[in-house]
Amino acid sequence: MTQTQTSETSRAPEFRLVQAALGGLRQELFHDAFAYRPLPRMDVDRGPTRFLPRRIRVYTGLLPHAFVGFWALVVFGMGYDGIHYRFGPLAFAAAAAPAAIVLLTLVRPVLAFWASLGVAPFIGYVTGFGGGWPWVDTTLVTHLVVLGVVALRTRPRAAAWMWVVTAVFSLFMEGFLGIGRSSDTAPLLFASALVLLAVTVFQIRRQADREVTAQQTVTAQERSKRTLLEERTTIARELHDVVAHHMSVVAIQAEAAPYRVENPPPELEQAFLTIRENAVAALTELRRILGVVRAEDYEAPDAPQPTLADLDALVANVREAGLDIEKTVTGAVRELPQGVELSAYRIVQEALSNVLRHAPGAAAKVEVSYVLGGLGLRIANGPARGLVKPSPGAGHGITGMRERVTMLGGEMTAGATEDGGYEVAAFVPVSREEAVS
Repeated sequence: MTQTQTSETSRAPEFRLVQAALGGLRQELFHDAFAYRPLPRMDVDRGPTRFLPRRIRVYTGLLPHAFVGFWALVVFGMGYDGIHYRFGPLAFAAAAAPAAIVLLTLVRPVLAFWASLGVAPFIGYVTGFGGGWPWVDTTLVTHLVVLGVVALRTRPRAAAWMWVVTAVFSLFMEGFLGIGRSSDTAPLLFASALVLLAVTVFQIRRQADREVTAQQTVTAQERSKRTLLEERTTIARELHDVVAHHMSVVAIQAEAAPYRVENPPPELEQAFLTIRENAVAALTELRRILGVVRAEDYEAPDAPQPTLADLDALVANVREAGLDIEKTVTGAVRELPQGVELSAYRIVQEALSNVLRHAPGAAAKVEVSYVLGGLGLRIANGPARGLVKPSPGAGHGITGMRERVTMLGGEMTAGATEDGGYEVAAFVPVSREEAVS
């Protein structure tokens, strides 16, 4: 059996490693070396800067630019001090070139690295090879600053390649063009390795923080979606029980109605039969559609679903838990559709649970308003009092309440009050035809 080998698979592993390495060098330091990449502002909404006043934070975002500008002034001063005894355009260029290269890192970082290497022999020649070859004091500091800034603006692999290129360049200049001269190659390589290592560790940690933050954001969103789906599932289950009960009652009453009338006409019997058949068909379809939201281990509650008539028991229960609560009912009390009654009860229940959890010791008010066009609810509490600390929450209770109100076509508001408390207000429309007389 013969095996066909391509040119890629027939090459030695060593050759492929070298090819991959050179490809990484080309990608990091040659590809888009002239690309225009302005340094962005620093994020001032994270870290210690977020505690500063807003007027100061606007300018704090330029701290990285000020840092680079400071080092540009430093290397310009060093260059001017090294050639102050000389005059002319050449001497001025030798003093200004390192500072310009440092500033170049703000817009073209990779190009600044190559410029720092290329200008080192020129500066050494102008200054009379003072201090070492090919790195004099000015170019040594310039190159360290450039390596640090460029490493911060690129990937960690680029930092490793910059150190390797610097080492090869320095050893070549020292071995072939610097015979008989002193050299600062060893101190430069040692110092640059420390700088690049520190920058790389900082960069890796910053990237890890970003990934953790992104993951936490995704997790919070997924948790919110899951909570929303669970709340909708709970609502669907409750509605299933409520509507199925009423449809069953309709079917049973339609079947028994003809026997309550002596000698009913055939038309009436047929009408009741049609009502029963439609009720049974609707009940079957309802169970088929909404029944899928039930978990395998879910069992319908044996007790009737709570209504607004059960609010007194709920308030008494919460009062026993230590909450100072006041209940007020306004308007003509009347029986509302069971879905509205159940949702209103659950909204009050959840709001009071939030008061117990987030504002221990606070006084609360529950207002139920029966108005002409529907039902109004208002649950308000003052600030937390006492030694018990509030428990943290994710806001899922508010999400569930809002889902219930939206399902019924109503409106809801929730937010902090001026006295430091919290208020939940909801209105559920109920037409006169829907109300149960």
